[in-house]
Amino acid sequence: MARIILSLITIFLFSSNIQAQERLRVRDYGIKPGILTPGPLNAITDVDEILVGHTTLIEGEHTRTGVTMILPHSGNIFRDRVPAAVYVGNGFGKAVGFTQIEELGEIETPIGLTNTLSIHTVANAITDYTLKLPGNENVRSVNPTVGETNDGYLNDIRARSVEFGHVYEAIENASPGVVEEGAVGAGTGTRALGYKGGIGTSSRVLPEEYGGYTVGVLVQSNFGGVLTIDGAPVGEELENHYLSDIVPYNVDGSIMIIVATDAPITSRNLKRLAKRAFLGISRVGGFASNGSGDYIIAFSTHESVRNNLDNQSPVREISELDNNRMTPLFLAAVEATEEAILNSLFMASTISGHRGEQQALPIDQVLPILKKYSVID
Repeated sequence: MARIILSLITIFLFSSNIQAQERLRVRDYGIKPGILTPGPLNAITDVDEILVGHTTLIEGEHTRTGVTMILPHSGNIFRDRVPAAVYVGNGFGKAVGFTQIEELGEIETPIGLTNTLSIHTVANAITDYTLKLPGNENVRSVNPTVGETNDGYLNDIRARSVEFGHVYEAIENASPGVVEEGAVGAGTGTRALGYKGGIGTSSRVLPEEYGGYTVGVLVQSNFGGVLTIDGAPVGEELENHYLSDIVPYNVDGSIMIIVATDAPITSRNLKRLAKRAFLGISRVGGFASNGSGDYIIAFSTHESVRNNLDNQSPVREISELDNNRMTPLFLAAVEATEEAILNSLFMASTISGHRGEQQALPIDQVLPILKKYSVID
């Protein structure tokens, strides 16, 4: 009972701390990275059918972790698969399901994000969830897709606090609409670019003459570098960056990037799209350090390119976008990735945890720098 009461008090104090430090997204401050226009929500859920859900675990003084689930659509994903591709910018990470995506070019489960030592629990829970879906009674092979970053500074990662129920909760909570950002779900205990990192999202909508397609990105940021905001050298100005005197500065750590689009493209061009999203990391000052696992998963929700097992024929007819029409999508992926990472920083609050405290991005100090470099008025 005493432990439960202590956990409730901790959660209350943590919630109160967040409320006292209201965080806003980058565009709320007039920061507008790139030249393309975001979707209505400026989130991955601007791509039709996509759902996102979180389970956030904050218990006692040492548990700061969670699960984030991305569902390409609300149906049985195993039976109505979406084309997909993965790209590995730097492979210092633990990923589940990537080799089959690389081989077959499709995703057959919800996508899970969590911490390094909980990745197998989440994979098992996704498998369990998939096997129990109506229509999957005879399924004997499931390829769960899960990515991770290491939150072991703020979170007692060895405790492996994530359980099956937390994964189910995130799936059940998954919804379209506004995506919660910052220190939530899989981003609860992460750190990025010298400050508190977390979950961030953004989107871009192409002009009608370029197809009118939407590209949405969600990130789990947990990496280092030299923070740059829309071209301004913020990390240098604040003297908080890799090779500075800030201790501890976590240059390693990883980032997971999920890229979604409604453009009719298959795994080959999704691979190309994923590669461009990697460029968004460099625009915020990341450089894929030795100990950073930098992974991108890209998929399309367009009906014409899905693989529906219940409407299978020996030969599939697919209408997909021509290579020459990919360039605007490439730009959209870069811009949305850049802004998603920035949103993960701007929306994350200071958190104390297992080995210490991680300060949030000091927005009151950042804004004058952005004015100095004419990023905002």
